[in-house]
Amino acid sequence: MFDLGIVIVSWNVADLLKRCLASVFSQQSNFKFHVIVVDNASQDGSADLVQSDFPEVELIRSEKNLGYSTANNWGLKSLGFDGASLPRSRYVLLLNPDTELPPQALSEMVAYLTERPEVGAAGPKLILPDGSLDLACRRSFPSPSVSFWHFTRLAKWFPKSRRLGQYNMTYIDPDQDIEVDSVVGAFMLVRSEVIESVGLLDERFFMYGEDLDWAFRIKQAGWQIRYNPAVVVQHVKRASSSQSQRARQEFYIAMHLFYLKHYRKQTATWLHFLIMFGILLQGGIGLWLAPGWKKTKTILQSPNR
Repeated sequence: MFDLGIVIVSWNVADLLKRCLASVFSQQSNFKFHVIVVDNASQDGSADLVQSDFPEVELIRSEKNLGYSTANNWGLKSLGFDGASLPRSRYVLLLNPDTELPPQALSEMVAYLTERPEVGAAGPKLILPDGSLDLACRRSFPSPSVSFWHFTRLAKWFPKSRRLGQYNMTYIDPDQDIEVDSVVGAFMLVRSEVIESVGLLDERFFMYGEDLDWAFRIKQAGWQIRYNPAVVVQHVKRASSSQSQRARQEFYIAMHLFYLKHYRKQTATWLHFLIMFGILLQGGIGLWLAPGWKKTKTILQSPNR
């Protein structure tokens, strides 16, 4: 068994993927880890690069872009989380290819989780290329009220307000170690027993929102999720999604899916219609025609774990 299984989903970011993998294999660690790269039908030679330059990596090639959730699930199933096998690793790391790890990032994050048996998942401090904090690395769940303060820009105007700044927790010192609702899937370290308990990522989230949904289910199962700023990881962010015209729509589709799955049943009808209007206003009327929008029609009738 490996101590750590690392799943990296890649789409057309060969140069960034190469730097990411180089930083992974430069880690100063005394534990065994295994890396799986799931290539989502890249057209820039990413898969061939992995095969030639990093032969120790388990490479899974997809003939089409499966989306982030499905591709990650392929990697998780290869690690034994398929319902029929025993897990091949004690911990699992979802890692984006546009990240670069400092030499002790993996050992420090694994130690962090090992020392805290009540914590089911954890993430580090993520820093963008300009040196600023990637606000998504510590988040509250986007409940209707939390989302309202964020999308009306009130959170941006009053970032230090505990009430208005909940979405990205901007009222808390970024160097404070805290329990959070969710960390981001760009670097999300999870215990194997947590995955066995709550299941895999919900594949109805093509991209965006799947990490929030996973975190919601992890918290519902009684585990803590923590943000550990002692480990700092570089994150380019949106290196793949910025190439996709579909990405903006998928963001709001994911918001809609998350709302329907976790908040719709306890939301008053009048507020529900306001929320739907807000999502369409933000995402554009074209959302009605987007292929992913159809998935939201059945989510209350057939909820995934």
